[in-house]
Amino acid sequence: MTSKDGTDIAGAIAPYLPYLRRFARALTGRQSTGDQYAAATLHAILEDSTVFDPALAPKVALFRVFHTIWSSSGAPVDEPESPEGALAVKAQSNLRSLTPSTRVALLLGSLEDFGAAEAAAIMKIDDPREAADLIEAGRQELDRQIAGRVLIIEDEPIIAMDLEGIVIGLGHAVSRVADTREKAVAAALEVKPDLVLADIQLADGSSGIDAVHEILDAFVVPVIFITAYPERLLTGERPEPTFLITKPFREEQVRAAISQALFFETIVDPV
Repeated sequence: MTSKDGTDIAGAIAPYLPYLRRFARALTGRQSTGDQYAAATLHAILEDSTVFDPALAPKVALFRVFHTIWSSSGAPVDEPESPEGALAVKAQSNLRSLTPSTRVALLLGSLEDFGAAEAAAIMKIDDPREAADLIEAGRQELDRQIAGRVLIIEDEPIIAMDLEGIVIGLGHAVSRVADTREKAVAAALEVKPDLVLADIQLADGSSGIDAVHEILDAFVVPVIFITAYPERLLTGERPEPTFLITKPFREEQVRAAISQALFFETIVDPV
């Protein structure tokens, strides 16, 4: 399958098919429905390669074809599958309450990490600022609607206070602050947080990584590592953390990661 300019379309889009399935599930509410639209996208490209724009980045061009098919079918959203946990159910419900354009833009920007210009190209919006406004509107609406309990694992009091302020400012609750592995694990098992913010090097020389592993052995919870030692996590081995912020951090980085982790970790499976 090649385009008029000789681009190997199949080879170009293959790495992005898992991301398309993830996006389709989040958008439609069901993996089965999302897969139907993903399959229809591939069929459309096979039938007529001109629908795939080689002037765009392959992932952008692929998602553009998908969006054209989904929106032309009336932008349907199914009743969601029944994910485990009250927060997950609420997340699905809140996402479904958004307008179709806001829903798409939010998922493109926050779940798939497209920039405003890329989202505009996918959605066929002339002005990227309009896409940026839709992404931000979706983020703000979800921040207002979803409240979670956050465990902070951090041994530096000033940083812990900064993180508490960010969490509370987003409308979430800080369930505990722990500065050692032992305290972190005990707190997690007691309060069962919806999200963990974890440093790596803790007060007594213990490891935040070890604390997180022990917590995840007990139950599933999204984790954001905030550390001055990212090399201890980015080893090239799997699994690597989905959310990693390097100190010194910017508040907007933490805000975006918290919103994304609390929301999207409840509605989509990892790629």
